[in-house]
Amino acid sequence: MRHHELIKFALVGGTTFVFDAAIFYALSLTILEPKPVIAKIISGVLATILSYILNREWAFKNRGGRERHHEALLFFAISGVAVILQATPLWIANNMFDLRTNLDVTEVVVIDFILGFIIGNLLGMGFRFWALRKFAFPEEQLRGGDTGSTDVHPNLAELNDEELGHA
Repeated sequence: MRHHELIKFALVGGTTFVFDAAIFYALSLTILEPKPVIAKIISGVLATILSYILNREWAFKNRGGRERHHEALLFFAISGVAVILQATPLWIANNMFDLRTNLDVTEVVVIDFILGFIIGNLLGMGFRFWALRKFAFPEEQLRGGDTGSTDVHPNLAELNDEELGHA
């Protein structure tokens, strides 16, 4: 399938979206009620950890070319930027426009959902998909994918030629 990575990425995103929303609302409607941006950042970080595991082991499992610690560092740096992008609309509404003042709980839940999960997630998702493919998981078919291809990473091919005296 031509767009298999995008479909898997979207499924991972849907899963982490539900996870993120559940944690956000559990925090923002209880102990972090006066601090929804902090609740969004906490839920975003926890969802990012789950996202790394699911993206690395499933959505982008046939990509790689980097050592695991380097790949993880790039993933979490990219995701950190995405978490900030996700929280930005909520921060603007609450800190620049004081939007939570004089609203009932239902209105706050709806506003938070639109700003933090619809607008924020669209910003973060677009950035994350582009950046993960470009930087964290840059090359296809390097990590255990069975596509019938015997192509090797160019650096590995050069290393094998040098070791065998073919250089």
